[in-house]
Amino acid sequence: MVTHSVHTTLLNYSFDYSDIDRYRERVLKIHNKLEKSNDLIGWIDLPLENQSVLFERVFNVTEEIRRVADVLVVIGVGGSFLGARAVQDALTPYFGMHPIGVEVIYVGQNMSGAYINQLLTYIADKEVYVNVISKSGGTMEPALAFRVLRSYMEKRYKAESINRIIVTTDPEKGLLKNLADKAGYRQFVIPSDIGGRYSVLTPVGLLPIAVAGIDIKALMDGAKTAAIELQEPDLAHNNAYQYAVMRHILYNMGYKVELLASFEPSLNKFHEWWKQLFGESEGKEKKGLYPSTVNFSTDLHAIGQFIQDGSPILFETLLHFHEIEVDYEVPFDSRNEDGLNYLSGRTFNEINAISKQGTALAHAEGGVPVIQLELPKLDAYHLGYLIYFFMKACAMSASLLEVNPFDQPGVEAYKKKMLELLKEEKVSK
Repeated sequence: MVTHSVHTTLLNYSFDYSDIDRYRERVLKIHNKLEKSNDLIGWIDLPLENQSVLFERVFNVTEEIRRVADVLVVIGVGGSFLGARAVQDALTPYFGMHPIGVEVIYVGQNMSGAYINQLLTYIADKEVYVNVISKSGGTMEPALAFRVLRSYMEKRYKAESINRIIVTTDPEKGLLKNLADKAGYRQFVIPSDIGGRYSVLTPVGLLPIAVAGIDIKALMDGAKTAAIELQEPDLAHNNAYQYAVMRHILYNMGYKVELLASFEPSLNKFHEWWKQLFGESEGKEKKGLYPSTVNFSTDLHAIGQFIQDGSPILFETLLHFHEIEVDYEVPFDSRNEDGLNYLSGRTFNEINAISKQGTALAHAEGGVPVIQLELPKLDAYHLGYLIYFFMKACAMSASLLEVNPFDQPGVEAYKKKMLELLKEEKVSK
């Protein structure tokens, strides 16, 4: 029985659910093919597997870091940091840290000299652990950051640095694996059958998320519920597949941009994770929707005009959580100089929800197709559900485009060109 932890609705007058139903047989074939594939599909059944041994190890290391350190520096790029950062930002306070967490900061996602210089200054008077995450160890940005941080930790902590550096990498091969074995660093495994952008529910994400103070068991429980519900191959009973088909129909109608929108600022990094997931999975062979994001209400006052009345190239996916853990009530003011007493007694989250409804209706009536994804509460459980929902939808969506959801040849092309230019520069000097 599907409980629809993600409730999916469509506001649009260009097509209806009978159009979606026409994809039923095609979706079933793709579902069966994905289930039997030998490709990078380890994430599909991961939440259903017994995680007790991994959780115990993650909890032990987490407690050690919380006891000893002020900061965990996570080194990674793309899928090696976006998922952890997304969950961390979504579920920690806007100001300050989680009450039981340690500060988690990130490096290796850029090559800014100013960024790494200021990071080293920032951690100089703090107790530090490092978690470097890379399947191969050969990606330039995190490899350079680790070279700097490794040197820093060795100079500062001497032999103790071995215990303060934790490596998350491939179980068998790669530069980082070889380096970690030689140095004696503790290691967590990135399963060989799971690619980076699908890895947030592995140690790639779980260790930083746990150190930040977030309940990873609840996160995985939500993902497990999604994995059970979304095993359903019938399009009529699988909301992730319905979302994938909606996107595909709109793409074929000429819409080339999907705009993911939410109404809580803490979801900005979640947007970035979603953007990589769909952009890197679908953008191949000159195909694919361009994934873009906005945060409302802020962006209603920035590009809301374009969304409402601009070029008809985009559709909107509105992500909304009905309950946010912390809220604030609008106070009564006897002066009422701002004329807002009619809102007194209502909460900001209630007003935000009405803003979502008004935005959805205005954009739909203006001709913008609007997909609404709604969840009961912004917490670890429902975020885990949503993560799995999007991964499942993404695999189906890319397959409908007849591209491989799990490779990224364009990324490898930029790496190759960058390396060639760096080596040419070295020779010319």
